[in-house]
Amino acid sequence: MNLKRLLFTLLMLLIAAPSWAHFQMVYTPQSALTEGGAMNLKLMFTHPFDGDRMMDLEAVDEFYVIHQRGDDEETRQITDLQDTLQPIRFQGVDESVGKAFEAQLPPRVVRSLGDYVFVLVPAPYYEKADDEYIQQFTKVIINVGGIPGNWFEPLGLPAEIVPLNKPYANWVGGTFTGVVMSNGEPVPNAELEIEYLNFDVDMEANAFVGEAKIVAPHPAFETMTVLTNDQGEFTIGLPKAGWWGLAVPDVVETEHEGKELVQEAVLWIQVTELP
Repeated sequence: MNLKRLLFTLLMLLIAAPSWAHFQMVYTPQSALTEGGAMNLKLMFTHPFDGDRMMDLEAVDEFYVIHQRGDDEETRQITDLQDTLQPIRFQGVDESVGKAFEAQLPPRVVRSLGDYVFVLVPAPYYEKADDEYIQQFTKVIINVGGIPGNWFEPLGLPAEIVPLNKPYANWVGGTFTGVVMSNGEPVPNAELEIEYLNFDVDMEANAFVGEAKIVAPHPAFETMTVLTNDQGEFTIGLPKAGWWGLAVPDVVETEHEGKELVQEAVLWIQVTELP
């Protein structure tokens, strides 16, 4: 094979190769808090296992939190958090830098007991390799004081992962169960991607830092995959402490600016080491 044909073949393989799994993140160090107060959240678009190839989060369409204490629906409050966002740049371990946001929440936002369901709806992201737009509806759930609230309730998002056990109270060695939903209806046979947040986050430097916590023996272990059952449910094991990202690609297919728009669901859960 001559050099020109070899280069052409390699180029075609690169074009045809699947893209690495990317996850929208809403990061905070701890999801189970003993008391409320001011919080700092980082919103970035990345590959959590590799901690590299940072992508740009250009704009945020919606960012809000739903708070509920116990099963009393009268305590439910929805707070728009758009005015807390400030643009930052977040750096990966490969020194790639992506546009991101941070949310500096005043003490009044997370001040009482119960669950806080944070929801991020980013503006659609153009994926050049696939010539399509992607929008990931991302949730992270924080608890204050151990009193549960609305952690298990679907929000009716176009794409959503609804937890069936508390996403902030998981021991290493346990399991986590959830259901993939679209506009309030279960999605059977959906493909769920799972990635571990493999690096520490420096909240001051806005960067992934340190050494990888896991060295994968094979690329298939970096982004693991399970399918939901006929009721849209799934169960995964929890082998290591830290943050785990769950993402369901291509839940909804629609259009945006004349191109295909795929809407995806992301949920972040935290796992704690046994004492």
